[in-house]
Amino acid sequence: MSHAAEWKVRLYLFEEDRTTKARLEVDTGTNKLTGHGTARCAPQDDDVPEIGDELAAARAMENLGEQLKRTAYGDMKAVGAPSDQESLKPYTGWLDMEAS
Repeated sequence: MSHAAEWKVRLYLFEEDRTTKARLEVDTGTNKLTGHGTARCAPQDDDVPEIGDELAAARAMENLGEQLKRTAYGDMKAVGAPSDQESLKPYTGWLDMEAS
């Protein structure tokens, strides 16, 4: 079975008062999810916007990744497949390679 897809992803970064916020939106065609991340520069540190952007974006990606996993687990449950991470370990289908 072949499958190809294109997901639209947009990353927005905002910085104000040494705080960077990221919003990461993904449109899969069937779902729209939004991840959020924040990074704060400590008062004693130099304000380097690139570092704030990187940290806030990474945290938004982690947040969005968790949402995508929950969505996938729900979809798996709907079709009768094991749907929580523990039950996936012995399963031969959709494995989380980092968890195994």
